[in-house]
Amino acid sequence: MPRPRAHIAMVGVPIVSHVLPSLAIIRELVARGHRVTYANDPIVADRIRSAGAELVPCTSVLPVADIKWPDDPIAAASLFLDDAVQALPQLRATYEDDPADLYLYDIGAYAARALAEGQGRSLLQLSPTFVGWDGYEEEVAAHLRKLPGADAYRERFARWLADSGAVTTDVDAFSGPPARAIALIPRAMQPHADRVDTGTVTFVGPCFDAPADTDSWTRPSAAGHVLLISLGSAYTRQPEFYRRCLAAFGDLPGWHVVLQIGRHTDPGELGDIPSNAEVHSWVPQRAILEQADAFVTHAGMGGCGEGLLAGVPMIAVPQGAEQFMNADRLVELGVARRVDTVDATAETLRAALDDLVGDPERVDRSERLQAAARAEGGTARAADLIENMLAAAGNPAL
Repeated sequence: MPRPRAHIAMVGVPIVSHVLPSLAIIRELVARGHRVTYANDPIVADRIRSAGAELVPCTSVLPVADIKWPDDPIAAASLFLDDAVQALPQLRATYEDDPADLYLYDIGAYAARALAEGQGRSLLQLSPTFVGWDGYEEEVAAHLRKLPGADAYRERFARWLADSGAVTTDVDAFSGPPARAIALIPRAMQPHADRVDTGTVTFVGPCFDAPADTDSWTRPSAAGHVLLISLGSAYTRQPEFYRRCLAAFGDLPGWHVVLQIGRHTDPGELGDIPSNAEVHSWVPQRAILEQADAFVTHAGMGGCGEGLLAGVPMIAVPQGAEQFMNADRLVELGVARRVDTVDATAETLRAALDDLVGDPERVDRSERLQAAARAEGGTARAADLIENMLAAAGNPAL
């Protein structure tokens, strides 16, 4: 067997919306002959192994099983710091004797940066969401530092850094913009994109396997239009919202509805299912969007990117975190209507769909954004950038 060209390590967190965006890149790197190890919690082992990477078990303490994330941003940040503190010894146990030529890491995997800096190895962040911009420090970070508990959090972070082996021991510099990053989102979704340092950040757009996902979906022959409804993977316990969607779009002439409800909602809670609707705990979202005519989404960054790539109008119903900002951005781009959950009655949802479908200028905007997102390069470009970084670091295997 030929020797692998390079050892690339990916260090992540077991949040599905953070794992999925980079899996196609991992698969592509493996296909190019690299040895790829992936450190993450065994709860996502199947996804990692399906990409051809070697799982490095690294138990996480993040609340991914019960999805009980605090609303307070300092409390949420503290969870990621807790995770980094206990993850670093686990990473060292594997990578001290088997260091990677290049470490890829998720935005939430602080321990990866400490490990790579301590080993003097190359480091590249793969961001599944928007990145910092010139002015982010003053416009966002400075306000976060004034919140209750921020001082204690920063002091704890500084103590950990001092003992972590990291070269960067200033909290703001360590947790701020990385020296090099690939953003796995359409540039159109980036706040203040004109103020992002393109010398350190490259937007490649959503990354998928070519030519398409292995999962498929067959559009019913009688469907004049297709509407997909999905709140992603984390905010799916919403039976009342699903009932309102079925009331809004059920038996709508010419429309076929695909409703994803997640594993925490019992279909029996939805009542009678209209004849034009199909209900599933999970669906091949991208495959459906390629054939869909509209999309009701929670406006997670993954869903936003897939919607833009598919060129479909969206009804954004944000549930948490950055989704409210994402929803507003989609509206600003002219391809969506925002309907908050409390306002999501059957009447407002139906009106939003009618408004979107009846807007002729929206079609042109969607097509332009779709073309721009596809031109960013996706999986192949991301893999090329990673190999270029390895070559620039003098990796002898390249």
